[in-house]
Amino acid sequence: MKFDVINTLIDGLKIVQRKPIEDERGFLSRLYCNDDFKMMGINKPICQINQTYTKSSGTVRGMHFQTSPFVETKLVSCIKGEVFDVAVDLRKGSSTYLKWHAEILTEKNQRCLLIPEGFAHGFQTITDNCELIYLHTAPFSKDHEGAVNALDENLAIAWPLKITQLSDRDRLHPMIKDDFKGIVL
Repeated sequence: MKFDVINTLIDGLKIVQRKPIEDERGFLSRLYCNDDFKMMGINKPICQINQTYTKSSGTVRGMHFQTSPFVETKLVSCIKGEVFDVAVDLRKGSSTYLKWHAEILTEKNQRCLLIPEGFAHGFQTITDNCELIYLHTAPFSKDHEGAVNALDENLAIAWPLKITQLSDRDRLHPMIKDDFKGIVL
């Protein structure tokens, strides 16, 4: 396998450590390999790849997800800068429902977060000028998009920096209420 895989305390949520090949010119780093990811349990094809660019440190984006039949697995990689990348378990009936895990992803540490179906995802930029690449197992569907508020006290995400920017759209995402029972897979 061309990756080291580290399990987190949340079932299915994994840290994927890329293994760059380096020489005096720089490096080559594999972002994805279908065979290796099948061994990790991803049996759906990658059908969409997105890139984000965020200008300022302290910016928070998230916490986004999609519902069935467009639930998705995401592989998130930071290719420039440094981010505090967060996944929240929203799977209905999960023993870790509403628990979150964060990883520092940087262009230097070559670390990725493999986020399974039924999770919300977001991040905070630690440095200016951050770029992320997302691989998705489902296409974006506006009719199936959802979000929870990144500032929700029910989640109590410990953002490492003071939040300097949060879009109006993300600021208006709902707080988790008692009637929210999770994402059905």
